[in-house]
Amino acid sequence: MLIAPVETLPRMPGPLFDPIATRHSLLERLKDWGDQTGWHEFFDSYGQLIYNVAVKAGLTDAEAQEVVQETVIAVARTIGEFKANPARGSFSAWLMKQTRWRIADQWRKRRSPVSAAWDPGRARRVEDEADSTDPLERLPDPALDLALEGAWEQEWESHLMTLALERVKRQVSPRQFQMFDLHALQKLSVQDTARTLKASVASVYMARYRITRLVKQELSALINEGR
Repeated sequence: MLIAPVETLPRMPGPLFDPIATRHSLLERLKDWGDQTGWHEFFDSYGQLIYNVAVKAGLTDAEAQEVVQETVIAVARTIGEFKANPARGSFSAWLMKQTRWRIADQWRKRRSPVSAAWDPGRARRVEDEADSTDPLERLPDPALDLALEGAWEQEWESHLMTLALERVKRQVSPRQFQMFDLHALQKLSVQDTARTLKASVASVYMARYRITRLVKQELSALINEGR
C-alpha cells in the first residue's frame, strides 16, 4: 500500500523525477533477461505504481493486472532503446508512455467484437494493430490522456515518498518509527500517540522532528541521484 505524503514534507519540485530505484545499474541489468533478481526488483518497485494508474484509468482488476504484465514485457523488449537514446527523457516519462499505451490497448480490446477466448488469432491481430498504431491515437480521447498524466504524477510522488520512508525506517528504531507513523502519517494527536505507546509527549515530538528531517534528506537524495 502506498503511504500518503506527510504534510510538512516538501512536494516534488515538478513531475516525473526518477528515484534511485531507476539507477543506471538496475537499468543496465534489465538488458539481461536472465537477471531474475533485477526483474524482481523492477517489478516490486513499479508493479503497484503501474497497477494503480491503470485502475484510475477505469480498468478492472484483471485488465490492470494485464497492463502490468504487458508493460513489464514492453520494458524488457525496449529497455536497450531507452538507454541508447537520452533524448527519450527521464525513465519515469518513458515508463509512463509504455504504461499509457498498454492501457490504450485494453480499451481497444473492449471495443473488439471478438475476444481472445473465442478467437486467439483475431485477438493477436488486434494487439498487433494496437502496436502499430500512432501513439497519439492509442488513447480513447485527450481527456483520458490528461487524466493519466495527472494520475501518474500523483502515484509517482507517492512512490518516491514510499521509497524515502522505507529508507528511513531502516535508520531508526521501530519504536521511533511507530511514533512517527501514528502521529505524522495516521494523524493521531501527540497526546493520543504518547498515551497509546506509553511514551512521553516529548519523545513523540522528537521522533517526528528527527524522522521528518531524515525523510526530507532521503527525498532530496532520491531526486538528485535519479537525475
